[in-house]
Amino acid sequence: MYRIILDAMGGDNAPKAIIEGAVLALEEYPDIQIQLVGDRELVEKHLAEYAYDKERLCVVHASEVIEMAEPPVNAVRTKKDSSLVVGMNLLAEGKGDAFVTAGSTGATVAGGTLIVRRAKNVLRPALAPVIPTATGCALLIDCGANVDCKPEQLEQFGMMGSIYMREVLGIQNPRVGLVNNGAEEEKGNALTKEAYQLLKKADLNFVGNVEARDLPLGACDVIVCDGFVGNVVMKLMEGCAVSFSTMLKREFMKKTSYKIGAVLAKPALRSFKKQMDYTEYGGALLLGVNSGVIKAHGSSNAKAIKNAIRQARTFTQQGTVQLIKEKLSQLS
Repeated sequence: MYRIILDAMGGDNAPKAIIEGAVLALEEYPDIQIQLVGDRELVEKHLAEYAYDKERLCVVHASEVIEMAEPPVNAVRTKKDSSLVVGMNLLAEGKGDAFVTAGSTGATVAGGTLIVRRAKNVLRPALAPVIPTATGCALLIDCGANVDCKPEQLEQFGMMGSIYMREVLGIQNPRVGLVNNGAEEEKGNALTKEAYQLLKKADLNFVGNVEARDLPLGACDVIVCDGFVGNVVMKLMEGCAVSFSTMLKREFMKKTSYKIGAVLAKPALRSFKKQMDYTEYGGALLLGVNSGVIKAHGSSNAKAIKNAIRQARTFTQQGTVQLIKEKLSQLS
């Protein structure tokens, strides 16, 4: 059994969407057990609405909640009985295989670093969401955990991302690209120039610098950048997807003939929407800590939580944490 710890109180739609997602995951994956961490009375009240396998789900009480706007490190240190801290302590104590939360990103990174702790030789853990591209998907690393980075950290991001894409998503020789303002080797600032040389020498399928316009086209499988750039890239892609959908709907409404065309194209449009839907991809992995930590989108619905649990299950099944440890142990 894969033991998933789930923060029942994290996210905009907690606890209802979190609990519904947990029940959906139990139905789909018979080889998982879930520990729901949160206010016992409130969680059990919502659980009463569902039929589920009670032998594979239990509730762990936590009386506090870390809010989105709270200073992350201070919140992790002072709110010892918060659902996020209690859940991460369970993970650190070996009472679960992976932890999933839709709560505060900063608190997730702080808790992962302070409680679960960095894996040996990892300089900095990094948040790594899977994002859609024209050729399938790519791993964006880092998307916000480290706004200031050193070249050696970007090298490790490339290594961790490559392991994940190979072992979890089955891409045999993942192409690693470095986000830059030009494709030429000499382009960029001091950070990207030095990181380029390290990635070039590393045991990776490094394809060089990649410009932002080529990321959605599938120019690489692992997108390496610091957390500031990565967060901008991710938010821009999310905004473009929403604006494209809005503009398309507006155009279809202009003429009757366009409306008829929209009806005929509905299956294709539905498929396109699914490809661009973040809920299909789960959450952002915090790669580089001692156990699996997944940060789901703050506005996650039940479907997104279910898929984040699926992601945690696969991550554990493939032994990705141990593979990352082994790979980085080879670095000086």
